[in-house]
Amino acid sequence: MRTPAPHAAVPGALVLVVPAGVDDPASPSGGNTYDLRAADALRRAGRPVRLLAAPGTWPHPAPQDVAALAAALAALPDGADVLLDGLVACSAPDAVVPAAARLHLTVLVHLPLADETGLPPDDAAQRHTAESRTLAAAHAVVATSAATAARLAARLGRPVHHAPPGVDPAPLTAGSPGGDRLLCVASITPRKGQDVLVGALAALADRPWTCTLVGPDRGDPGYAAELRHRIADAGLAGRITLAGPLTGADLDARYADADLLALPSRAEPYGMVVTEALARGLPVVASAVDGVPEALGAAPDGALPGVLVPPGDPAALAGALRRWLDHPAHRAHLRATAAARRAALAGWDATTAALSTAVDRAAALAAAVDHATAVPDRTAPAAGGAR
Repeated sequence: MRTPAPHAAVPGALVLVVPAGVDDPASPSGGNTYDLRAADALRRAGRPVRLLAAPGTWPHPAPQDVAALAAALAALPDGADVLLDGLVACSAPDAVVPAAARLHLTVLVHLPLADETGLPPDDAAQRHTAESRTLAAAHAVVATSAATAARLAARLGRPVHHAPPGVDPAPLTAGSPGGDRLLCVASITPRKGQDVLVGALAALADRPWTCTLVGPDRGDPGYAAELRHRIADAGLAGRITLAGPLTGADLDARYADADLLALPSRAEPYGMVVTEALARGLPVVASAVDGVPEALGAAPDGALPGVLVPPGDPAALAGALRRWLDHPAHRAHLRATAAARRAALAGWDATTAALSTAVDRAAALAAAVDHATAVPDRTAPAAGGAR
């Protein structure tokens, strides 16, 4: 049986349960980045954090994966504060629900499991049921956007916290005169909608542009292969580059060389790449879905630092890109608005504060439940003494 790596308990420490491989540079994701950055930010704020990496094929764990997670949770001391990534926790209610009797559990939902694009109905229903069992047992639930938190609160009939991701300051990107260097940063999966972007760009083949798609493609090899065929069939192989997964300085260089970020997602709980682009003054064209409008935000004068289009609509996306490419005044306006929005972006300290509030609430609720269900010591004398 595979068991998550043990970590010594630290008084007052927060145990953060994450999927194994969370730090694998070959498979970066917004959820993985959030978990690691949040852990670092919590430590800097003075809250000890211990990562518990759970091996498994999440969100479809094998029985041994669930058993290993249950054993790891059982090894934690009573009353431990535990923050669980929802990809793991909501896929394994048989491990998590029993642990709620001893531990202070907070579940962090990046994306509700049934929201993944293209799921067969039976799979979506099973994910929804498993997730509901886990969230009902958790002492606190926290989402990464206000939109997701509101949906979960309506579904659960209880408050749900939200802790949007922070963003690091970054150098302002100058941009090219023609604005023709397009960038999309997202895993190559149907939910991220790169096929919609290729369809939009095919309608703009007579304009000068290049587009770089950054992101891992091993999550859905069939979709990635189909995407390459679409690019080739449209005659765009020399203009659209699939750069693979990039992190650190390599990803920074792609942002620095870009004029516009495109994020054509069909579902997106927040969209960390939106704020990463805005931190550099890059305007954004993205789907008006889930938490993306929250991430895009507005400049102090209320103007949007980009354009929102309906999800899954290549014609609407092509129209937004056409206007960007054809109208210098429009580009200048969006660049100025993005630079203004840049100054108001929140850092990871705000994420830390929100997560700490959720974890502390979980501990308080668990303590209240323990107190309410405590069995009186019948061997002790009654108040006022024995008669």
